[in-house]
Amino acid sequence: MKTLIKTYVVPFAFLIAITTHVSAQTKRSTKEKTVTTTTTKRSTVNSRVPSTKVTYKTQKRKVASVRTVPNRTVVKHKGQNYYYANNKYYTQSRGRYIVIAPKVGFRIKVLPTNYKRVRFNSHNYYNAHGIFYTQVNNEYEVVDPEVGTVVYELPEDYEKVVINNETFYEYANILYEKVQIDGTRAYEVVGVIEMN
Repeated sequence: MKTLIKTYVVPFAFLIAITTHVSAQTKRSTKEKTVTTTTTKRSTVNSRVPSTKVTYKTQKRKVASVRTVPNRTVVKHKGQNYYYANNKYYTQSRGRYIVIAPKVGFRIKVLPTNYKRVRFNSHNYYNAHGIFYTQVNNEYEVVDPEVGTVVYELPEDYEKVVINNETFYEYANILYEKVQIDGTRAYEVVGVIEMN
């Protein structure tokens, strides 16, 4: 009987132990090789959208104005004066100053505080409070970002809009779509609203 156990049972038990150990290692290694994928939903929006095709889901906010803008810098753009202070752009109307989104082409000498560098394709953008800049010589110019550019947060006063029964997010005429990148919420530029 001892010979039978030594001849058949011990080698069989040893074989089962090795198989179980190898199987456990194989299962463990497949878990370690899990690949995180980027999930995005592609919209059907063209990169340039006429403002007549955009429906805002929230009521337009009341326009806020102030009497003075201390420490302002005058920014001339296409023959008109605009004012820059406190990381905001203003226009003057009836003796008051109204906050506006800066127009493409505005240039400033120093980036606003808390800007974030965003790289897409071969472009370096600087995103500050939802406005995109590129460096031109010793200044920073307001630009429209390329479709596909991704940011991880939007300014507080973004708006939800509907175009062709799809919901998007809009800030300063830039349209964003909410996406997931490696499990993190992000916003991808999908177009620009053309003002009439």
